[in-house]
Amino acid sequence: MENLQKKYGFWTATAMVIGITIGSGVFFKADNVLKASGGSLPTALTAWLIGAAIMIVTAYVFSLIATRIERVNGVVDYFEQAYGPKAGYMVAWFMTFIYLTTLVAVLAWVSANYTVGLLGLESGVWPIAFIYMTGLFLLNYFSPILAGKWQVTSTVIKLIPLALVAVVGSIAGLKSGMTIQNFTQTAQTVATEGGGLAVATLATAFAYEGWIIATVINAELKDAKRTLPKALVTGTMAIAVIYMLYYLGISGVLTNEDVIKAGDAAPVQVISLIFNNLGGTLLTLFVIISCLGTLNGLIMGSARGMYSIASRGMGPRPEIFSKVNPRTNATTNSALIGYVISCIWLVVWYGNFHGWWGQFMDISELPIAFLYVIYISIYFWVMKTFTDLSPVNRFLCPFLAGCGSLYIIWGAVQKDMFIHFLLISALILAAGRALMNNSKRELTQDHSPN
Repeated sequence: MENLQKKYGFWTATAMVIGITIGSGVFFKADNVLKASGGSLPTALTAWLIGAAIMIVTAYVFSLIATRIERVNGVVDYFEQAYGPKAGYMVAWFMTFIYLTTLVAVLAWVSANYTVGLLGLESGVWPIAFIYMTGLFLLNYFSPILAGKWQVTSTVIKLIPLALVAVVGSIAGLKSGMTIQNFTQTAQTVATEGGGLAVATLATAFAYEGWIIATVINAELKDAKRTLPKALVTGTMAIAVIYMLYYLGISGVLTNEDVIKAGDAAPVQVISLIFNNLGGTLLTLFVIISCLGTLNGLIMGSARGMYSIASRGMGPRPEIFSKVNPRTNATTNSALIGYVISCIWLVVWYGNFHGWWGQFMDISELPIAFLYVIYISIYFWVMKTFTDLSPVNRFLCPFLAGCGSLYIIWGAVQKDMFIHFLLISALILAAGRALMNNSKRELTQDHSPN
């Protein structure tokens, strides 16, 4: 196996935690959370708080693990350490072929959606989504260092619209009394359509998800055993504060009814109402950059998916996918697989909007819930194995994180096409299991005396 260089530091890792997490969900899930909450702002804010608490305690538990294990792909390494090479391989397969690539497809679409709105186009979302996804895969293919710098830059830029909405909206809401009104009045148009607090929390899970992908560059971090834990805790706490202020900012300018009606355009409307249309246009540009930063972080992870599998000498043709480009230090063959699978999931996402499946298969949320099943298994391992930790760190924190995970999973079970997605995922994992066995036979033959 060829080794990756130690080329990233604390700021890149923290930028991945914040940059991948903040960037799309907070913009296009605000109305979804409010709808699931039955139009009630207090319920929606409770969902955001629960989601934040789950994220922070989960990241804290993973930070305890990160101080001990430093290999190629964080969560995969942890699961492998806990349950053996075969189990680690299956998690790597899930991350590569389901989790990372579904989110890449959704984020490409979200970025394109805002771009179409900015340009005033009536169509073109899907070609632009394909172009964005292809362009950022090429960036990671040819220059992973430049991709890392873009991650830091886009993270700084994406905080601008959030800060504007949070500060300006909150001040305006306090002056006009809009914030108090939204706390006391429920949006009547969705009073009977809410899915409950659990479904609302699941919707926030997409907005809070992504920090775990920072562990993918574990092997490329300088002093990873210190850098990664600091980045996880610092980044997730910052995200929680930013999100709550942002959501309060929106509620200071738009009524609950208006937020639901505006949908993904709610933050743009907030700035447009205060600064005029030019302000809204500039904000949309910042939102697009923000989404592309998140997309880049996800692609950084998916480009290393097959490398993570092949680095263990497992999966199809590990001698090919474990190769690292000597000039760019990029996992080029692995990136190609990530790109192809992301394109397939983009087609699945396209089918949702064109009635191909009969119902809406929400690949923006369901894979996240599946990941939390993996988390729960890791928490049991921490409780059993980390005997040198204090009772709080060894038992209480993993227990609380596990309860949060179960809550997210419960929300997912209530989603449309949950069973369908479960069956598709099972088939993909079964294919991975079959290829793992084939790989082992091939490796045995390659290393036989003959």
